[in-house]
Amino acid sequence: MAADLDVINLFIIAGGTLAIPILAFVASVLLWPSALIKVYYWYWRRTLGLQVRYADCGGYRFCYSYRGKPGMRPSILMLHGFSAHKDTWLTVVKYLPKHLHIVCVDMPGHEGTTRTNTEDYSIQGQVRRIHQFVEAIRLNRKPFHLVGTSMGGNVAGVYAACYPSEICSMTLICPDGIRHPCETKFDNHLQDLEHSNYTLNIPLIPTTPEEMEDMFRLCSHVRFKIPQQILQGLVDVREPHNTFYQEVFMELVGEKSRYALQEHLHLITAPLQVIWGKQDQVMDVSGATVISEVLPGCRMDLLENCGHSVAMERPCRTAKLILEFIIVQQEARGGTKKSS
Repeated sequence: MAADLDVINLFIIAGGTLAIPILAFVASVLLWPSALIKVYYWYWRRTLGLQVRYADCGGYRFCYSYRGKPGMRPSILMLHGFSAHKDTWLTVVKYLPKHLHIVCVDMPGHEGTTRTNTEDYSIQGQVRRIHQFVEAIRLNRKPFHLVGTSMGGNVAGVYAACYPSEICSMTLICPDGIRHPCETKFDNHLQDLEHSNYTLNIPLIPTTPEEMEDMFRLCSHVRFKIPQQILQGLVDVREPHNTFYQEVFMELVGEKSRYALQEHLHLITAPLQVIWGKQDQVMDVSGATVISEVLPGCRMDLLENCGHSVAMERPCRTAKLILEFIIVQQEARGGTKKSS
């Protein structure tokens, strides 16, 4: 009987020990979903071998993650989109070879990178800051491959036009900054915003779980089932930054930045790859035609059943396309050297 009681007590103790972390997890999901999201990103960075570092440039600090060291293949610098962060690329990095040197930076004012009230968040202003970052970590010791999506694509294209010697090749994913011939659902929202003098809510700056869900529907053709608690957590994470996002948004739709990429296309000399979701409701895929008319030698990869959030909707395909393009360009350069 005493032995039976010992066994029962053992089960009670074991059950209690297991119950504590389980209850803590459930409580974190229900009460602190934003904390769970941060832990999620930390876990995936660690799993994928990415390390977070900071680079200081005269009182300005960049936060970035990286994996690998410079080698035979070009280093890859990845620029995320509006109101996102360096961890946006985790889904794509997962499918890239571990020996590649990959750098994902928080764009100016975003996440862990310095934010100041006097900062110029126009596309040209962001290009200047990213160049500071590149010089600070000495990424431009040899030409690197530049990847940018949405706002980051606009910045990447202008960067390549301004600093051509630093770029060996580049990939633009659904880039902002193009006057695309066909209107999108987001263009209609933008017109409504302009008519209201920007008093209406901006679809890319959600303030409730319902608005967050609407933003996912706008940005993604693939329908993801996201629990209400996670949607609330995403809102909680973003809400303290919404004033900043509004400031950046107004810069992006302003005269200096709205079509910055298109205005600089003719200055891009690096081999260019364009990846675009055919069902993009934010930046219409017809923008790819505009780019190819100015740069007819660029490679076009248009993805079926894919929207604006290409890195989230087609991460494996995106990684494969980028790697293929880098290898082809490297082999072409090697062939040129041999023939000369």
